[in-house]
Amino acid sequence: MKLDNGLAGYKIGFVGLGNMGRAMARHLYEAGAHVVVWNRSPSPAEAAEALGMQRANTLGELAREVGDGIICLNLTTTEVVREVAFGSAGLIEGLSKQALLLDFGTTGVPETREFAARTAWMDAPVSGGQVGAEAATLTIMAGGSEADYQRALPVFRVLGQRSTHLGPSGAGQVTKLANQLIVAQTIDAVAQALRLAELSGVNPALVREALLGGFAESRILNLHGDRMVRRDFLPGGRAALQLKDVRLICELAGSLGFHSPTLENCRAQWERFVHEEGHGEKDHSGLFLLYDKQ
Repeated sequence: MKLDNGLAGYKIGFVGLGNMGRAMARHLYEAGAHVVVWNRSPSPAEAAEALGMQRANTLGELAREVGDGIICLNLTTTEVVREVAFGSAGLIEGLSKQALLLDFGTTGVPETREFAARTAWMDAPVSGGQVGAEAATLTIMAGGSEADYQRALPVFRVLGQRSTHLGPSGAGQVTKLANQLIVAQTIDAVAQALRLAELSGVNPALVREALLGGFAESRILNLHGDRMVRRDFLPGGRAALQLKDVRLICELAGSLGFHSPTLENCRAQWERFVHEEGHGEKDHSGLFLLYDKQ
């Protein structure tokens, strides 16, 4: 945990206190910022208030309290981002022209560019999941102007161990979708490998252990492979959100004329897992269950 006063004097709004957002908001508060929070359901905001953060009753109130500071969004879908930022009861009601919005979620690329044309906006999707949010070791992929990146950098340094400015608006989201393509297909590959070993009569826990020392080593094999071996699929990263990201990947690929049979199969697997099998609320490592039945 990064305990310092590096953000003393900063006014920061935080919208979206889910599994990751609540930890991120806490880190900003512990770094000395005056943090104002809003969440659709009240209990996470109440918990943040109990820690010392300020709770806003409306999004407009949060925007007015933050003034020309920074507002962080950690939301689930592009539609929710649009509603929160620009909807009839959204941040826009109290938003200062000098405020900077940081979108830490995975949001559609065309929509991100549209949002950035309307206000000071930086797409800053993250990788590292709930574990990385709790440990403040997230990887942050930023798109937007150089000036806005420099302005956001103190926030990024509190929340993550690496941030990269990738180019203009949308570049961060493109990079996050590349990340999610690798994650989605690697989860599938690890699930197949461990189940194949198990069906062959070889202990999958030992197989995972052995592979961690070789070329197939990855965080997914390490963390999610362990979950697969233990059949522990309590949600950290929900499968429904993984499918949402795969759909965004496919939309981007389609808009660019990029065709891939493996990407099409990847989407089919996640659609089946979430909708046909009804596992959308399980952790995305639960894709293993598609093979566990065999």
